[in-house]
Amino acid sequence: MNKNDLVGAVAVSANLQRAEATRAVEAVFDTISKALADGQDVRLIGFGTFSVAHRPASKARNPRTGETIDVAPSNQPKFRAGKGLKDAVN
Repeated sequence: MNKNDLVGAVAVSANLQRAEATRAVEAVFDTISKALADGQDVRLIGFGTFSVAHRPASKARNPRTGETIDVAPSNQPKFRAGKGLKDAVN
């Protein structure tokens, strides 16, 4: 399922026009992104938790040349599925 499929499913499920469903889905994505950028976790009970993992600077090796390179520190978004989602999938 891609984003357009998701918008279509939300429109049908919530009995909305496609444009309204698009705005709703975009609003959810934007809100989650802004919360993560501000360092907050987003906990959706029964679905899962979005959080940010902080990766410190490290050294790595280029497998082709064997040269050591520096990897900059970064923040990576993470998602941990909740019990309700795990049960629905299994």
